[in-house]
Amino acid sequence: MDSLPRESHPPTNTPEYAVSEIAGAIKRTLEGAFGRVRVRGEITELKRYHSGHVYLSLKDEWARLEAVVWKTRVPQLGLVPENGLEVIATGRISTYPDRSRYQLVVERMEYAGTGALLARIEKLRQRLLAEGLFDEARKVPLPRLPEVIGVVTSPQGAVIQDIRTTIARRFPRRILLWPVAVQGAGAAEQIAAAIRGMDALPAGGPIPRPDVLIVARGGGSLEDLMAFNEEVVVRAAAACSIPLISAVGHETDTTLLDFAADRRAPTPTAAAEMAVPARADLLADLAHTAARLQQAAAHALNGARLRLLGAERRLPDVPGRVQQARQRLDDRAERLDRAAAALLRARRETLAPLRVPHPREAIAARRAALGLLRTRIEAAWRRRHEAWKCERALVSFSDAPVRALIRERRTALAGMAARLEGVSYQAVLARGFALVRGEAGEPVTRAAQVAAGQRLALGFADGTVDAVAAGGAPRPLRDRRATSSPREPRQGALL
Repeated sequence: MDSLPRESHPPTNTPEYAVSEIAGAIKRTLEGAFGRVRVRGEITELKRYHSGHVYLSLKDEWARLEAVVWKTRVPQLGLVPENGLEVIATGRISTYPDRSRYQLVVERMEYAGTGALLARIEKLRQRLLAEGLFDEARKVPLPRLPEVIGVVTSPQGAVIQDIRTTIARRFPRRILLWPVAVQGAGAAEQIAAAIRGMDALPAGGPIPRPDVLIVARGGGSLEDLMAFNEEVVVRAAAACSIPLISAVGHETDTTLLDFAADRRAPTPTAAAEMAVPARADLLADLAHTAARLQQAAAHALNGARLRLLGAERRLPDVPGRVQQARQRLDDRAERLDRAAAALLRARRETLAPLRVPHPREAIAARRAALGLLRTRIEAAWRRRHEAWKCERALVSFSDAPVRALIRERRTALAGMAARLEGVSYQAVLARGFALVRGEAGEPVTRAAQVAAGQRLALGFADGTVDAVAAGGAPRPLRDRRATSSPREPRQGALL
């Protein structure tokens, strides 16, 4: 069986391309037709890869365009891309042949108008406000007179010069400048790093730690001030322990840094005026305070002087009172001397009837009584003897035993009388001693009891003598019999 003849293709003029050829042709066409373009759209499907590349899409109401940002271009974008952010992306159109799609290779981004910027700022402000970064309780007061003032700003331009001039005019202080970029790519990171760096300086280190920190920038558009609206700058300002003054833009400009700072200044010059007081004002306040202090001291002194004068008028005549008191004291002393002598006389008169009889009188009375008793006994004996004389039994009786008994009793009586005489203080006084009594009549038994000028009563055997002690330390008792001559009396003078 014969095979069928092959189908023959009709001849054509359409060129034939390989897949790579047509992909390259399309790429060249797109790149040649568009070159560098600016595309406005909303960022969506944002993805960041570990390689550093960023893939995203730009969309509007009718279409979507894929885009890529190579890692070498990410630091130069000018902003941080986020989903939902409306931007204007500058780049070139290219293709990705492996998937047959075209894309925008982004080189730079910027916010698409003021409305988009404000919406992004407000969204970030609401989120940071909910976290409490703008609470008034977090803010600290500024020091009255700082030693070192830290400034975070651009080293070029009029901002740092205005701050230096204002501080030098008001109250010269040491300024520590941390130069940063205040706009453009990486400016927010530099500002945040400068704030953290100032806060990390140790106290007493080689670089002085600022007492107050000023973050400043001159005026500009909203895009120029966007570095101070970045989250990294706001968080660094909220975490800073140094009192921070925000001085960004002009008085009408407001950034998120103003909400996180401890104080907001409308201009950098106003920030410098907030940081240090005016020396002239301080001198005026000091002079005013000194004048008020002097006036208050003079007023207090005058008041005290008036009170002293009033008290002096109410006081009595102190010298006259003292003289009267001295006169009364002299009168009382004189009366006291007379009263002591009168008291002593009264005591003597009281004790006179109570005088203790002399032992000799008692012995004499006893002897008289014994004599009377003996007389009566002898009389009775004689009568009895006369009655018994006639009796025979009494013829031989003798009175010898009775007489012997009487003699024995007389001897005993004489011994008792001698003993009584020996213990009597009158006998002691008769031998030359004296009884010493005080002003109240109490016996004085020791020399230490006698004070100088004390009045004493010396009792002798035949009477009493008044005496006054001359004073001096008591002298030890000596036996004068060994030292006295035969002509001197046995007892010396007491005083």
